[in-house]
Amino acid sequence: MASSKKKGLKSSGPKDSNLDTNDEDKTELCPGFRDVDAFVKHGFGAVLSATKASAGLPQAGDEYDFYRSFPGFQEFCESQGDKLLHCMSQIMQHHGCRSHMRDRNKLTGLEERFDLVVDSNDVILERVGILLDEADGVNRSQQPVMPAGFQPPKVVVSSWNRKGSSPSSRSETFRLLHAKNITRPQLKFKEKVDNSNTPFIPKIFIKPNAVKPLPSYFTNKQMRKERPEDLDVPAALADFIHQQRTQEHVDDMFAHPYQYELDHLTIPENLLSKPEPQMHKPVAETKLSFVDTLEDLVALNEKLCKLSEFAVDLEHHSYRSFLGLTCLMQISTREEDFIIDTLELRSEMYILNEAFTDPSIVKVFHGADSDIEWLQRDFGLYVVNLFDTHQASRALNLARHSLDHLLKHFCNVDSDKRYQLADWRVRPLPDEMVQYARTDTHYLLYIYDCVRVQLLDFNHGQPGLLQSVWNKSSSISLKKYVKPIYTEESYLELQRKQKKSFNTQQLTAFRLLFAWRDKLARQEDESTGYVLPTHMMIKISEELPREPQGIIACCNPVPPLVRQYNNELHLLVQQAREMPLLKAEIAAQKKKGLTPIKKPEVPLFGPHDTSRVSESDPPQISADVKQGMLFSEDEDVDVQKESGLVASAKITLFEMICVSAAQMKARRIIESFENPFRMYLPSTDVHVNKNAKFDPSSKIFEISKRWKLQSVEQQQTELEAKKKAKQEAKEMAKKQTGNRESSNAGGKKRERVDSEVGDLTPKPSKKLMKSAEKPQKTEVTPQDSFKPFDYSQSDLKVFAGNTSKDNTQFDPNRQKTPKGQKNNTGAGNRSMSYLPGKSDRGFRHNWPKR
Repeated sequence: MASSKKKGLKSSGPKDSNLDTNDEDKTELCPGFRDVDAFVKHGFGAVLSATKASAGLPQAGDEYDFYRSFPGFQEFCESQGDKLLHCMSQIMQHHGCRSHMRDRNKLTGLEERFDLVVDSNDVILERVGILLDEADGVNRSQQPVMPAGFQPPKVVVSSWNRKGSSPSSRSETFRLLHAKNITRPQLKFKEKVDNSNTPFIPKIFIKPNAVKPLPSYFTNKQMRKERPEDLDVPAALADFIHQQRTQEHVDDMFAHPYQYELDHLTIPENLLSKPEPQMHKPVAETKLSFVDTLEDLVALNEKLCKLSEFAVDLEHHSYRSFLGLTCLMQISTREEDFIIDTLELRSEMYILNEAFTDPSIVKVFHGADSDIEWLQRDFGLYVVNLFDTHQASRALNLARHSLDHLLKHFCNVDSDKRYQLADWRVRPLPDEMVQYARTDTHYLLYIYDCVRVQLLDFNHGQPGLLQSVWNKSSSISLKKYVKPIYTEESYLELQRKQKKSFNTQQLTAFRLLFAWRDKLARQEDESTGYVLPTHMMIKISEELPREPQGIIACCNPVPPLVRQYNNELHLLVQQAREMPLLKAEIAAQKKKGLTPIKKPEVPLFGPHDTSRVSESDPPQISADVKQGMLFSEDEDVDVQKESGLVASAKITLFEMICVSAAQMKARRIIESFENPFRMYLPSTDVHVNKNAKFDPSSKIFEISKRWKLQSVEQQQTELEAKKKAKQEAKEMAKKQTGNRESSNAGGKKRERVDSEVGDLTPKPSKKLMKSAEKPQKTEVTPQDSFKPFDYSQSDLKVFAGNTSKDNTQFDPNRQKTPKGQKNNTGAGNRSMSYLPGKSDRGFRHNWPKR
């Protein structure tokens, strides 16, 4: 018995240790991660960082080839590629797939690796789907909460719809409620939604709590009914036309109606002092009122006007509307909660402006950036004296700034976000969705008290930090709703965000599809994501399918409007295919509004230096340089390269000013520095085609006329001065020759050696050559006797190219070869075998020019 007890005690030890290890395994999912949420969060962070890093890599094409030319980059890519292949092989081995990613044939290795990756992805995703179905309990008969008469909801199973919970409790699944057959609420609106491509004009026509009165444009909105000629024009465009007719200020149409009140808003001292946080009531003990009639809305407004603060939140829907719809408004006071059906009371919501614009009442929002714009767009509501708890959370440097974190941090409440992505157009609302909407504002006033206390404590009791939160909240109230406007360049911003390099055909298809999507979305009052999602539009633009079925194949799932307008989309793709193929950079520059400005070749070029700007160039508009310029003669223009000649502005104000000779000389010196080729060109002529220059119908004729900035009288005076200079030079040359002949006749003549023809011409001195160079060329001095050369005495055999063997070099003093002596010269030295006849001209010889 004792031994058996000892055995039992001994055996109980390992059992207890096994229990402890099991508890540790339950508490820790895998090494370093306590539960699934921690692992998923870490995985998402790693994927996000990897995606950001991949976006910074060189794009495929010329950029990648350029970086690939560097050995360091090439080695780095190869090493990283080997690591990635090794990691992929390990993942494939873990899932039981073929994993031989390395040591493949260079010719077929890429295709084999791609096939391996595709097969492995199919196996892994199929296993993931099975495990998710098992975890979600697909076999269980669990029906989601939905109103009667609607289709059952879709259960979206992915990582975001798993609620974090303790390991002991069972995980809960978020369910996306989306009713397909819901009646569109836009059909019930009294004032139709304006999706026109015109700017947004505020809907306000009554301004409660006004310090500065409302402009007359907003108060006279009833005048639109008295303008029957504008019935077919969109409302915003009709108002703009009316403003132009009545010559009123257009700025009033787009100004913030409460800007003056917000600029002069002062925060009372009690709001900058440390408050005593007032604990919120339990949800079960708080009264909830659902407002869906005009009487209830008026009663609610009267209650709100008697309060000092209340909390506000909105629920929005944007998938089945172009501009979006505000479907629900939640308002909470210290004692009561209200939910307003804004789809039913859309045209009467302006009544709440009396409470929303009262500067003595604090309106508490969380993340009011979008809420302020939605209130203006749908209801014409504006907020004065706003406090945003999101801005307070940022000022306190909390870990997170979401409402979920604030509820957990201050109220110790876990928010239920199962219906965060629900379709809020559903009527009647299920109780679960009502409770979710109520929670967003029920605790907000208590959080408002707590953050004010912490802001003052954080700043050692000084109200500076709290005042900054009030100022930021007031600036949010000044935000104005801006309607999405379509322009011809709207698609470029979306294309830049996608970081896709398109050619001209793909870019044209993207532009046409973008315009078609925007037009149809405005017409059908659907979001652009519902008409044609962006990733599908990019896929169609890249593939450019030749058949209508190819467009359907690029979309999965196929949007209803794409299937309906498939033929129209096919025509757009065909139109894009007819474009010529160009580089993506050139295509992007041509689609811009302004022509790309070429960089100057001269490094010392400045924005005001017009010495190298051709007049025939098209005007280049930029932010710093204006189009007007002085046209100078110093342009070095290649006429054959010019195209699109455009006459530019020319200032002739300074042409009448008299310029001195010194100034003209200085100007010429400066112009020689401006254009390096100017000093080699004639001053009065330009290298242009003579036929084109004298053809009045050509553009070059205009250029030649424009270049002649000097008047005809100045040109004539220059020609007369040149003629006079030539005549004086001729007279001086005649006088000098006469004096020389007389001196030679009176004195002793210098004996000269008999020479051949041409030696009798007297050689003038160097000074005479400089002074009368041109007349010397044209004038021939008379000779006493002319003796023609007798060519019969010359030996014509010298042209045969035969010279003596002993000397093959050319000797100018060498005499003629006698008739009896043979002259043997190689054929290769014929160029050096030319020998002139006997010459007694002395030591000067006329060397043959090669």
